[in-house]
Amino acid sequence: MTTDDESLALAAAGGDSAAFGSLLERHYDRLFAFAFRLTGARAEAEDLTQDICLALPRKMRSYRGDAKFTTWLYRVAVNAAHDRRRRAASHMRAAEGWGDWEVNRRAGNAEQAEQVEWLAAAMGQLKPDLRETAVLVLAEDCTQAQAAEILEISEGTVAWRMSEVKKALRARAAEEMG
Repeated sequence: MTTDDESLALAAAGGDSAAFGSLLERHYDRLFAFAFRLTGARAEAEDLTQDICLALPRKMRSYRGDAKFTTWLYRVAVNAAHDRRRRAASHMRAAEGWGDWEVNRRAGNAEQAEQVEWLAAAMGQLKPDLRETAVLVLAEDCTQAQAAEILEISEGTVAWRMSEVKKALRARAAEEMG
């Protein structure tokens, strides 16, 4: 003799795990087919069905037998699908903001890369003594005193060379701007 769904559901609501297992075994394929029709995609239907099955033991406690078990189960599935769509929409909104940030970050990186490339090309055209001084002061963060010591020149010469570097870079930028 087969026990009807409603009796199994009431027993499962009371904590009977065997009754719950019987219901799940009996309705899993139907639940998956319904989830597939709701989502239209196999992977989504599998995920939704898994979500429902994971939530069912907790939700079973609310089953009172006022409706057929299948009607109640469909309602649970519809609510789970709504929840899943809301979560996906929230993630999409969050991802859009992240996407904007990432686009801006990449644009900033591209702009910075262009500037570095321009500076490297401009530095390549400097006389070697000016380039050495500029690299020490600008790239290596040496003070003029440290650069002077390394290059074995006076601090005044370092200051003059840096002035010449700035003039050369400004002239190149003005020439390129047009």
